[in-house]
Amino acid sequence: MISSMTGFARREASGPCGALTCEMRSVNHRYLEPGFRLPEELRSLEGELRQILARELRRGKLDCTIHLRGAHQAERELRIDEAALERLLVRVRDISSKLPAGSAEIDALDVLRWPGVLADDAPDTESLQGACRALFIDTVRELAAARSREGQRLRELIEQRCTALAVIVTDLRTRMPELRARLRSRLQERIAELGTTVDAERFEQELVLVLQRADVDEELDRLDGHISEIRRIIDGSEAAGRRLDFLMQELNREANTLSSKSQELDTTRLAVDMKVLIEQMREQVQNIE
Repeated sequence: MISSMTGFARREASGPCGALTCEMRSVNHRYLEPGFRLPEELRSLEGELRQILARELRRGKLDCTIHLRGAHQAERELRIDEAALERLLVRVRDISSKLPAGSAEIDALDVLRWPGVLADDAPDTESLQGACRALFIDTVRELAAARSREGQRLRELIEQRCTALAVIVTDLRTRMPELRARLRSRLQERIAELGTTVDAERFEQELVLVLQRADVDEELDRLDGHISEIRRIIDGSEAAGRRLDFLMQELNREANTLSSKSQELDTTRLAVDMKVLIEQMREQVQNIE
């Protein structure tokens, strides 16, 4: 089953440490090239995340962004630093004693707002990393599934063009006997126009040379073989992109040879149609993992 290198996935998860969002985008690339944007609390996980990614994907330029939004303030446990509070109250009482009677009032909320009185709970690093790890794995698998679905669409497009290519190859093969007959007739007409007599054996020798230059049976056989190999690869379970890219080069080489050997306008047109199909397949193959 072939997979595309183009895909998108986004997953979210919430817990005591806050809300995590993981977003991934991938496009085609010669190798696997991941890029990460992580919050400070999760930077130490990057190496492990890269290893997880390499186990699931083989190729593609991938951008991964993870956002962390802290738990809502109302859901946090309020912890008061008693020592800091006592130091603050000592200073408040000291200042109040120096002010005129009745002019000093202490607001409890103002006391709580003083830096250091409310102690923030340190985040549970292990729990946060575990939640991020699980979310990342789910997102990678969702991305792989999206790439697989896109790969199936690419497979259908490539199969359609393989079928059209095979029809052209069959058409060219069917035309070969007629082409050989026309080449013989054309050579005879030219000799007749010159008004000379040619030895029959020499005529056959010259005809053989002309037919050899126009013979494309070998190219057609190789085209059939390449088409069969493409179908085998897209039906397989291994990464197909590099193999298919090589086969596109081989198909194009055979099509160029057919075009250069062409002795008829119809054959040239079929060779051009073949090159158009090959180019369309090549563009699709660039996105295959």
